[in-house]
Amino acid sequence: MKRDIDILRAAVPKLVAWFRRTARDLPWRRARDPYAIWISEVMLQQTQVATVLPYYKRWIRRFPTVDSLAAASLDEVLKMWEGLGYYARARHLHQAAREWNQPRTAAQWRTLPGVGDYTAAAVASIAYGERVAVCDGNVRRVMARLWKLEEGAVRPGELDAAVPARAPGDFNQALMELGQRVCAPRRPKCGECPIASLCRARAAGMQEAIPCRAPAKRVPHYDIAVGVCRKGGRVLVAQRRAEGLLGGLWEFPGGKREKGETFEQALVREFREEVGIDVEVEAPLVKVAHRYSHFAVTLHVFTCRHRAGRARALENAGVRWVAIGELPTLAWPAANKRILERLAPRGR
Repeated sequence: MKRDIDILRAAVPKLVAWFRRTARDLPWRRARDPYAIWISEVMLQQTQVATVLPYYKRWIRRFPTVDSLAAASLDEVLKMWEGLGYYARARHLHQAAREWNQPRTAAQWRTLPGVGDYTAAAVASIAYGERVAVCDGNVRRVMARLWKLEEGAVRPGELDAAVPARAPGDFNQALMELGQRVCAPRRPKCGECPIASLCRARAAGMQEAIPCRAPAKRVPHYDIAVGVCRKGGRVLVAQRRAEGLLGGLWEFPGGKREKGETFEQALVREFREEVGIDVEVEAPLVKVAHRYSHFAVTLHVFTCRHRAGRARALENAGVRWVAIGELPTLAWPAANKRILERLAPRGR
C-alpha cells in the first residue's frame, strides 16, 4: 500500500487538538526543560508511564541538573536506576552528562552516548521546536495502520515532511500517546481515535492484523549456581564489568553449571575462576527464577564459607567483602532481590 504523506498531513490538526484536550499531566510536560525531557524519554523506552513516574521523580530530586548527574558516581547512578532494567541506559546517561555539549538540534543530540534517532527527535522537537518526527514502536504501529502497511516498517525521517511548523513537539507527543493509549498492539480502541476516519487498516477491517507480528521465539533457559560466601561476618560481592549485560551492578559470585557438574562443584570452580578463592559450599539458601528480555535463568543459591585465598577481580570490575547491612546500599540486578530478602533477617 502506498505511503501517502498527505494522509498524515490531514491527520495533524486532529491529532494535535486531541492531544491538547486529553494529554496526561506528567511532570516532564510542565516545563520545556531539555534535561527533564531527555531523562523522561530515556526512562520511557520499553517501560510503561506508570512504572516510570516514581523513578523519574526520585531521579530529578537527586539529580536536578546535568551537572549534578555528571558529578555523581556510577554506583550512585545505577542505584537510582535500580529496578528499571536495561542498565546501559543509565550508564549512557551518566557518560553523556559528563560529555555535555549543550545540544539543541536532533543532530547535536545524536552525538551524545546512548542517544539515537528517536530520543534526539523527541527532545529537539519538544524542547526546541525542531521539525523532526519521532519514530518509536508506538508511532510505527499507528502509521502501519493509518497507511495499511502489510509489509515493511516506517523508517526514521520518513514522517518529517508532515511535522507542522507550529508545536512540532505536540504533534510528536500526540502520535506517541495515541499509540500508547488508543492504537494499542491488541484490541485498538478505534472508537476513541481522533483519526479513525483516515485509517486505511480500519476501513479494511484489518486493524487487528496490522502490523504483522513475528512468531514468538523460544526463550533459552540457564541454570546458574550462585554463592553467598561468608568470612568474618562479611559476604563477598563482585561488580560486573561496565560493558556487558547488567554492567556496573553488584552480584554474588557464580556462573553456569557445566555438563556433568553438580551446583556445588560449579560454585567451587566459579569462585576460583572469578575471584581466586577456595570455598566450602554449605547449604542451599534459595532458588530464584527470573526472566530477561531474551532468556530466562534459575539461580540456585547456596551459602558458602571462605577457605583460602585473597579475593581479587579476575573476571569482574571489582570485588568487596561487605557487611550484610551494607548490601542494600549497592545496585543489584532484579533477580538478586530474593537473595537479599533471605539474608536481611540474619543481618538484623
